[in-house]
Amino acid sequence: MRISGTTIPKQKRLLIALTYVYGIGPTSAEHIMNVAQIDPVTRVKDLTRDQEDKIRSIVESQYTTEGDLRRQITSNVKRLRDIKCYRGIRHTRRLPSRGQRTKTNSRTSRGNVRNRASSGKKPSAQKT
Repeated sequence: MRISGTTIPKQKRLLIALTYVYGIGPTSAEHIMNVAQIDPVTRVKDLTRDQEDKIRSIVESQYTTEGDLRRQITSNVKRLRDIKCYRGIRHTRRLPSRGQRTKTNSRTSRGNVRNRASSGKKPSAQKT
């Protein structure tokens, strides 16, 4: 079964399989299943053609997914960079933009550099 350009796995439960689509999380998947009136434990391979079409129409009409959502997020970040607001500057420098501390805990964004503080260290003990 394909939803907005993504093939979802057949052997998984529908609640889990819907989260393979970019822009649909567990809460959205649960909402889609409630609107479509499908049991949460149903496997994707057990869906009928009508149920598939109903899910596909709900996702396409009510949710922004995949390429459109990625484009929208990229344009939002670009706008922040263009107006040079604080969040835009943080994005430009590839640093955390939501208030996390960076002195110790931003290894992923700053790069895994741990051997730069050699100038302040004491010299190693001399052999006598």
